[in-house]
Amino acid sequence: MPDRRVAITGLGVISSAGVGIEPFWQSLVAGEPTIGPITLFDASHYPSSVAGEVRNFSARDYVPKHYRKAVKVMARDIELAVAAADRAFRDAGITTRGIDGEMDIDPKRLGCNVGAGLINCELDELSAAANSSMRDGQFDIKVWGREGINNLTPLWLLKYLPNMLSCHVTIIHGAEGPSNCITCGDASAHLSVGESAGYVTDDIVDVVIAGGAESKLNPLGLLRQALMNRLCTGPVDSNVCRPFDTEHCGTVLGEGGGLLVLENMDHATARNGRIYAEIIGSGAACDPAGINVTAPTVGNMHLAVANALADAGVSADDVDLIVAHGTGVAAEDDMEAEAWQKALGDRATQVLAFAVTGAIGSLFAGAGGAELAAAVMALHTQIVPPTCSFVGPADPCRLNLAAQPRRCDITTAVSCSFTVGGQSAAVVLKRVES
Repeated sequence: MPDRRVAITGLGVISSAGVGIEPFWQSLVAGEPTIGPITLFDASHYPSSVAGEVRNFSARDYVPKHYRKAVKVMARDIELAVAAADRAFRDAGITTRGIDGEMDIDPKRLGCNVGAGLINCELDELSAAANSSMRDGQFDIKVWGREGINNLTPLWLLKYLPNMLSCHVTIIHGAEGPSNCITCGDASAHLSVGESAGYVTDDIVDVVIAGGAESKLNPLGLLRQALMNRLCTGPVDSNVCRPFDTEHCGTVLGEGGGLLVLENMDHATARNGRIYAEIIGSGAACDPAGINVTAPTVGNMHLAVANALADAGVSADDVDLIVAHGTGVAAEDDMEAEAWQKALGDRATQVLAFAVTGAIGSLFAGAGGAELAAAVMALHTQIVPPTCSFVGPADPCRLNLAAQPRRCDITTAVSCSFTVGGQSAAVVLKRVES
């Protein structure tokens, strides 16, 4: 890797545990699940009616006063990303246009790269326009094109484009460097962070905000996961999502994500910024068989981990911590555990490990951001949080998980995620001495 090192100086996480890194980390270490009944819509007729929902939330609380009208054209995914960005920059101690109006960094050297998912349309908006295109009890595509589509607000599309997560964050905070959006499901945030680290090492930016956010807490989002038989339909309680556990029976939807402020190490040191950890490598892989979304796959995750370790210049023996993706879907958990063993050999069962899904649900494009933030905090505090709702490992899942927090001496951590569709990505992090 080039001489320019990549420091992580800010963390912004939004999840059912709350807004900001503090409530997320405190809840994770305490082993407290924050999964509960869905209140955003009536989910009583779905196979699962619980989720990791962000309650009492509006992006209006996290944008400058002059920008609050723009929240009207933000889908929930965008609102989540905007809030995470605000928390991340404030945590980093960096003043942007969205924080105080006057920037203390060069806007042309500030980048943005946010992983996003397929944003689900709000049914009340779409259905009203669709109903106006009905003729004799049937939807008429010609009427839709001639009249019905005009019943959508002119700015309707801008609310649902995945790149609008990066767009709003860039506009709010005055970032004039590279701006990108990656839409690769659960792998999006890891890919975003890996690509953004390259912006720093290639001297394109001094600072870049990267990660991912998504909300599938929508009738269509929940329905898609139900039709794919990925949802846990067990007892309706907060412990329903149990990654790698003997009782794992499926995943639970969550919403939110995490954005990380990545910074040139010298730049961070010069401004006396707090340095949580360092990114030393990243890697990606895919599995063409993932085109069959009805069959479980982890996207050749072992290759993503191997590529990340090679990029970092470390071996399996150097890894002290695994941050697993852990969807809670039995077949996926089994395949993930096998992938870690392929990548790390016998060390995969010895290295300390944890997963965050049992606490906050599956965040999809936002998952990697939360997982990386948790990995950073584990390195920074030297505490490995428990895997929420974990009792004992399913037979093939021999990762070193625990139901209690563990204090330890860890230097190098690997976080990896995969998505339905056959893609995977990994990032290697290193502790930075005070």
